[in-house]
Amino acid sequence: MNRQTSTPQTAAAAEPAQRRSRRGWRYLAGFLTLLVLLVVGAKLTWSYLNPFGETTVDRSQPVLLQSIQNMSRFQAASGNFQVIVDLEKDAAFLPDAIKGSRTLFVGAGSVDAYVDFSAMGKDALTVSPDRTEVTVRLPRAQLEKTNLDNKKSYVYAQQRGILDRVQGMLSNSPQNQQELYVLAEKKIAEAAQTSDLRNRADQNTKLMLQGMLKSLGFTKVTVKFADEP
Repeated sequence: MNRQTSTPQTAAAAEPAQRRSRRGWRYLAGFLTLLVLLVVGAKLTWSYLNPFGETTVDRSQPVLLQSIQNMSRFQAASGNFQVIVDLEKDAAFLPDAIKGSRTLFVGAGSVDAYVDFSAMGKDALTVSPDRTEVTVRLPRAQLEKTNLDNKKSYVYAQQRGILDRVQGMLSNSPQNQQELYVLAEKKIAEAAQTSDLRNRADQNTKLMLQGMLKSLGFTKVTVKFADEP
């Protein structure tokens, strides 16, 4: 039976080959590590030296509290409204493709209705001698200013002539946007005036006072408004 044995020359030849293999893997790992460091460094350098990048710095001054007022109002109801403003501007002697614009603006906002308790007269509260009955006379509800929601208000569509486009690029003025917001606020305020919002606020205030005064021990609570007999 033939038996294979490794000679000293064969073992000596295999050892340098293993060393060269391990050395090759080390070189490859070092090269990959260097490549990753170069890529990361290039990204960081570009982000730092990017001529097209921009940074935002907030230099606003601290908020100044100018005054504090005691509130004597009861917010009795709130209405949410949405309006689509269709604003068109035309030139007298030029076609719309040259001069003119049409903008569709979605305006969303709310209007609060409140009852001002500070407007109540001295005779607004009448209590019976046995303190079981009470009569309250209230002023009618009023409407607050329209609170337009900037996050839900936006330009839906806009068409502009060539001259209007050029003027918009040169001026970069928010005047047109402001006009749309003002118009939307006005339309929502007009809609709130004709809605049932104030009547709802009157009834909610009436129910609130009846529940509160009955919890204080009055068995009969009458709530009237100043314009009622």
